[in-house]
Amino acid sequence: MFNEKKCLQSAVAVASFVPIIAGLSGVLQGTGMVEFAPDVSLNSHVKYLSGLLLAIGLAFLYCIPSIETKKSLFSALTFIVVIGGLARLLAYITDGSPETPMLFGLCMELCVTPILCFWQWSLACKYGMDR
Repeated sequence: MFNEKKCLQSAVAVASFVPIIAGLSGVLQGTGMVEFAPDVSLNSHVKYLSGLLLAIGLAFLYCIPSIETKKSLFSALTFIVVIGGLARLLAYITDGSPETPMLFGLCMELCVTPILCFWQWSLACKYGMDR
């Protein structure tokens, strides 16, 4: 179990940097990360949402040291990420394909994060932390 825990901790650490980097980019650049002349209100909204993304990534990092005991938090964070991914998927269906970084985000949101969550659940059960 120790090796499995270390592997999961490493995978979550690597995956956590995606929302942290994207969140910081959005906080610092706003809509400038995707367009040249941002609208002030749109830029404000993008920076707010990027701050939330940054917080999600930091919360996943918080789970790492005792990952087997963080089932509720990990599940809640995964739920938030998947709902965001479903919203992005809806935009893909209704508006067309976004740029490659957004497609990478979609894959992280609807594939990688749920897989990590199921892995975390499995580890929590092995450690008897399945409540």
